[in-house]
Amino acid sequence: MSKILSYEEKETWIHRLSGVTKLIFFILWCVVSMISYDTRILIIMILFSLIIFKMSKTEWKQVGAVFKMVMLFLMLNVIAVFLLSPYQGTEIYGTRTELFPIVGPYVMTAEQLFYELNMILKYFTIIPAAFMFLVTTDPSEFAASLNRIGISYNIGYAVSLALRYIPDVQSDFTKIKHAQEARGIEMSSKASLLNRIKSVSAIIFPLIFSSMNRIDTVSNAMELRGYGKHKKRTWYRARPLKKADFLTIAFSVIFMVVALIITFWDGSRFYNPFV
Repeated sequence: MSKILSYEEKETWIHRLSGVTKLIFFILWCVVSMISYDTRILIIMILFSLIIFKMSKTEWKQVGAVFKMVMLFLMLNVIAVFLLSPYQGTEIYGTRTELFPIVGPYVMTAEQLFYELNMILKYFTIIPAAFMFLVTTDPSEFAASLNRIGISYNIGYAVSLALRYIPDVQSDFTKIKHAQEARGIEMSSKASLLNRIKSVSAIIFPLIFSSMNRIDTVSNAMELRGYGKHKKRTWYRARPLKKADFLTIAFSVIFMVVALIITFWDGSRFYNPFV
């Protein structure tokens, strides 16, 4: 079984970047995506995300299953936003252009459609960058890099363990899923969407208990090895910042500043094509 969202060492310039560099890029990227509702900025970010995702040589089998789950969540989120606030777009953009009635008080407007389009774009700016960060960052090197910039090695080691055990959690999920299917519970595409959601939800509790057992095992192993006895520690996979790291960080900061200036140029973070 191929593991998804797990680190694989490859010969690309992205893999050679420090884990801290990739974290800084990802944080600044998310900040711009969360703040800006400027469609032009979001489209540029999506295109750039897809380019660096391609350059990282990430294979579809590494992210395909998770991408489908994210898309399902995205679809449900968009529907929920419309049901709970069907005229949020008209309030934001200040106009109301009715396209077609749906049912009862629900009427689709161009403003609401444009608002929810921007929400979808915001997700797509982050998803490729998040996948790239997870599959191109060595957990041990990332923990060493965090400690190098002054973050407690306890925090760095916790992050390292979280990244390292993602494949194991995925493996447990698959085993539980196969056990459920062996008992006659249909979880493939043959079942309806609602039934699949219910079946997957039933896996969560066994997965949590399995993860808690792993946490106890790892904690005991770390305690037996004297973890935490000293305030500092050395790292085998430490990687110093190089020229490419500084250039990437500089680009991230400059892009964030320029993107936010363009976003707030007219005093609002919402790009309004209806005026």
